[in-house]
Amino acid sequence: MYGWYVVHVLSAQEKKVKRALEELRDLKGMQGILDEVLLPTENVSEVKRGKQSIVEKRLWPGYLLVKMNLSDDAWSYVKDTPGVIGFLGGEKPVPLTDAEVAEILRDLESKKGKVRERHKFQVGDRVKIIDGVFVNFLGTVLEVFGDKGRLSVLVSIFGRDTRIDDLEFLQVESVTEDDIEGA
Repeated sequence: MYGWYVVHVLSAQEKKVKRALEELRDLKGMQGILDEVLLPTENVSEVKRGKQSIVEKRLWPGYLLVKMNLSDDAWSYVKDTPGVIGFLGGEKPVPLTDAEVAEILRDLESKKGKVRERHKFQVGDRVKIIDGVFVNFLGTVLEVFGDKGRLSVLVSIFGRDTRIDDLEFLQVESVTEDDIEGA
């Protein structure tokens, strides 16, 4: 009986391990035992140096989901694949429940074809400028230009509200009310 198991792999080698498990499956006679290998990912829009790009990000770095009929041979096959650290659960892994698998697959399906914005700034957020002429000034986000990786912030300079345009996302960081009180 097939079950979904979580396999711990070396971080940044998830794709390589997935490919190895799938390609060697036929050679090692694991076709009826190892059914599917899933690397949960999502597309993320990020801006670097003023250029927007869409990159594939791993949802769970260092982990793969493997649908398999767990036997000693299957356990050894997966465990001995280069880059695999082990099964979640150690020597006696327990498969994910049907409800857990359904939730994971539903979440992945909802992310398919969509692009998540990497930046976390929204109009009204409190930020601290960490780079440039206005370093260490606290302000409020007025506008966000996600496609350009830039935003406008309202700061108080000598008691006067001043709008600072064209700040890059990397030039500001979010702050909380606790951060503001401690400043």
